[in-house]
Amino acid sequence: MTTVQTAFTPASAASAVSDVSEACCTPLTKEALSAEDAQRFAQLLKAVAEPTRLRLVSLIAAQENKEACVCDLTEPIGLGQPTISHHLKILVDAGILRREKRGVWAYYSIIPGALERAAAVLAPR
Repeated sequence: MTTVQTAFTPASAASAVSDVSEACCTPLTKEALSAEDAQRFAQLLKAVAEPTRLRLVSLIAAQENKEACVCDLTEPIGLGQPTISHHLKILVDAGILRREKRGVWAYYSIIPGALERAAAVLAPR
């Protein structure tokens, strides 16, 4: 049996969010995911299945304006800027966060509906 692995790149991140949103209409308990959808959904789950990244998503969501700069996240997480930026990049590539450059700073926010669509795939209907 040959397994085809699809690379999950920043270019495919946007399509992954739409793939997950399409998949949300068919929970895992209703219909089997295609191999490609399963690969993309697994990549999304891997991105959030790490304690630091879960905390980052939580910290960003808890901000009054629902966005945060790397400079706002280093102290609460207790890691350096390069490590935080690495984790944020993984979340952006997975289609969970969006990155907006403002001057020398990058601000991160949760893509509306990304977490809900991902959760819907796992929710029985």
